[in-house]
Amino acid sequence: MRFYNSQHQFYAGIDLHARKMYICIIDNFGKKIFNKNMDADPLHLLQALEPYKTNIIVGVECVFTWY
Repeated sequence: MRFYNSQHQFYAGIDLHARKMYICIIDNFGKKIFNKNMDADPLHLLQALEPYKTNIIVGVECVFTWY
């Protein structure tokens, strides 16, 4: 995004599927600090992001699904 140039302390990427999701969180130096395959449940996602929620950006894989 050309218009977005802010730095953040944490960055999360989520590979989201129907029943599972893989979450990886890195710090602003690129060090992996959390990575886990878990059930695709909103509560699990919120629990995983809780320690980092003060300054995190989350990106989710853009997918096309049949459901």
